[in-house]
Amino acid sequence: MTALEHRLRAVARERYHDRHPFNVRMHQGELTPDELRCWILNRFHYQRHIPVKDALILAKLDSPRLRRMWMRRIKEHDGLTEGEGGIERWLRLGEAAGIDRSELLSGRGVLPGVRLAVEGYVNFCRLRSPLEAVAASLTELSAPGIMRTRIGAFERHYRWIDADGLAYFRARETQGRQDSTEALGLVLDWAKGQADEERAVAALSFKCDVLWSLLDSVEYAGTKARP
Repeated sequence: MTALEHRLRAVARERYHDRHPFNVRMHQGELTPDELRCWILNRFHYQRHIPVKDALILAKLDSPRLRRMWMRRIKEHDGLTEGEGGIERWLRLGEAAGIDRSELLSGRGVLPGVRLAVEGYVNFCRLRSPLEAVAASLTELSAPGIMRTRIGAFERHYRWIDADGLAYFRARETQGRQDSTEALGLVLDWAKGQADEERAVAALSFKCDVLWSLLDSVEYAGTKARP
């Protein structure tokens, strides 16, 4: 393992949002139904922008091979036809939790802090170099682990949510592993010196902050709602 890979994996391990108090409470079964619905609704705002940021990264790639690789991510989230893909699976999670899909699609309940965090990430991918945009995606290094934990937590603690609603988490366990392997390979190949390495690490740290900030907003909204 190179020094850069070690640093990137350390950031993904130590700053990933699985350590956030809200995620800890989720996985311990301590969320109320309203808190869980708030998270599902606000996280959907992030989910629906994943193919948008991936399209921005795709436009930066300079070979058919790389564009084909990255295009798969967009297909995974948008699906090849209506009723398929990760966004559809998240809508079904919302429905399983009692949220009408029209409410999710409207975006009316999205918190201001969540909007700001997601917009910041999309703009980062729009404006930064391919190295930085791809490095920011490396939170996926930690995704398979949190997906396994989350599936177990939902099955134990939130049985009122139909099991079919967990399809998004099950799919991402495999997809996240493939995506992170490919993205890590690109970053390690593209980083040619210390300055590039620092930019890559900073980009991943920024993405960790985006995900953490999203949960900060959801956690604060739940605090205000609790008596």
